[in-house]
Amino acid sequence: MSATTISRKPTGRDGGPVTYFVALLLVGVCVAPVVYIVLGGFRTNAQITTDPAALPDPWVGVNYMAVLKSSVFWGEFANSLIVALASTAGIVALGLMVSFVIARYDFRFKGAMYSLFAAGLMFPMVIAITPLYLVIKDLGLVDNLFGVIVPQIAFGLPTTVIILVPFLRAIPNEIEEAAALDGMSRLGFFFRMVIPLSLPGVVTVGILAFVGSWNNYLLPLYVLNSQANFTLPLGVQVFSSQYSTDTAKVLAFTSLAMLPALVFFSVFEKRIVGGLTGAVKG
Repeated sequence: MSATTISRKPTGRDGGPVTYFVALLLVGVCVAPVVYIVLGGFRTNAQITTDPAALPDPWVGVNYMAVLKSSVFWGEFANSLIVALASTAGIVALGLMVSFVIARYDFRFKGAMYSLFAAGLMFPMVIAITPLYLVIKDLGLVDNLFGVIVPQIAFGLPTTVIILVPFLRAIPNEIEEAAALDGMSRLGFFFRMVIPLSLPGVVTVGILAFVGSWNNYLLPLYVLNSQANFTLPLGVQVFSSQYSTDTAKVLAFTSLAMLPALVFFSVFEKRIVGGLTGAVKG
């Protein structure tokens, strides 16, 4: 029998029409609000009032130009960028060091420490926001960007540790032994071998930390009081209140506020999936 006459049996991995329909439906539910907000910024208030679901006709860019010319928007953008970058750097650096110790060394209460970080996943920031605010107030960090950065680092560590520990644990001991025989110190092994080998996981936690920080609304709402220190999520709220009658401009401001995180996540989507897959395999 020739190879061309052999029929392939279904492997069960290919989804049927119902699976694709449900997937497309879920994608539509997630994407439709974003598309509506972005397109709404290219419309006038009259167009939105007349037909809220229609496409821009004609397309106008005055709303986006007005927002981009605003010094308030760029100030809030800078605050969000500072908070996101600082939080991401702290989460990745501290999380990588803690994960390295948990994954590569045996010591007393090692399991308890790992369980403590795992338990941290069950306590979101919203539960601890009141006592957290009191601690920030006692530290004198109210209305200060560090009052947002430090708690975000603390609450971002559990996810980081849970993802990175399997990566670091999967590094063969033979590599560490060979490095020690070559005279490499533990610190040198960490920087020259561990970080490059765990780069997929590092990139994954970095992206998740950046996007989570950029979209964080609750903590800045409690900590930041003056508009000069506002991040973009707070800026959207204030802008919506000030221009409540100018729906098109509010949609334009909202689009530009969420665009960096959306682009950042879309560009590195494959790295996130690859990093999480590696963590599961590890």
